[in-house]
Amino acid sequence: MKKPSVAGESGPLPSVAVATMVLLCLAWGLNMVAVKLGNAGIPPVLQAGLRSLVAAVLVALWCGARGISLAGWRGQALWPGLLAGLLFGLEFLMIFIGLRFTTAARAVLFLYAAPFFVAAGAHWLLPDDRLTPARAAGLGLAFAGLLLAFGDETDPGAEAGASLVGDLLLLGGGLLWGATTVLVKASALRRTAPALVLLYQLVVSALLLLVASPLLGEAWVLALTPSVVLAFAYQAIGIAFASYTAWFWLVGRYSASRLSAFSFLTPIFGVLAGALALGEAVGPLLLLAMALVAAGLWLVNRPGATKQELR
Repeated sequence: MKKPSVAGESGPLPSVAVATMVLLCLAWGLNMVAVKLGNAGIPPVLQAGLRSLVAAVLVALWCGARGISLAGWRGQALWPGLLAGLLFGLEFLMIFIGLRFTTAARAVLFLYAAPFFVAAGAHWLLPDDRLTPARAAGLGLAFAGLLLAFGDETDPGAEAGASLVGDLLLLGGGLLWGATTVLVKASALRRTAPALVLLYQLVVSALLLLVASPLLGEAWVLALTPSVVLAFAYQAIGIAFASYTAWFWLVGRYSASRLSAFSFLTPIFGVLAGALALGEAVGPLLLLAMALVAAGLWLVNRPGATKQELR
């Protein structure tokens, strides 16, 4: 199969990819608020499993309507696809549980540590996606911002250690997201239709999460209100179906670390959404941490980067 163009893999991202990533980051920033609203009426792991299940049905219907063949699911992509689904399911297990113990603003900041893990994995596993000193310095600056964020307490009323547990779970979710991204780029999934890559993850994660929910002691009792229903619909249709279809299409064509670097926008959108929609307090250290993350990840994908710098 023909490889993506050199510009797509090693050079600055084209404008269509940049615009798509900005919209995705906005949607993902709002998603943390939607998860917290949904958790108010649906047990978290059950909510995550139902979200994957609904999105899997929508992706399958979309493939049928578009004439996208999924016949190759038993080929070379099967085992990496199943592994990607396992990582995806564990990622959202951590995210949905973690959001019970921390704020949406902190959650989105720690989850979007994923670029560090993507950049590290891509450097060792993808010859055309190496770190340069400047890009490594940018990641270091952003990492300093994450460390600073651990020192900011935005929920003084929380039980001792609860916020830290939530933060660490979200950071673990970011690690698993980064691992999934690198797996897609480094395996046969790279040459697989994006819709099939997404289906592997949705189907496997739905099974994993729906089984894990009762094992973790969740009672399948729902308290559906308009806000809970809207929040769930946003997650299942807008995020798990539409945004992830776009994301895996991008990952299959462009630099993994450069795409993930755009996530510096998501904490900004997420912090604003948490403050405006949920009334969450945003401390000065968290704002400073967000600024460091944004500055560091901008350096990774700064407009002046050239092909020569990336070689």
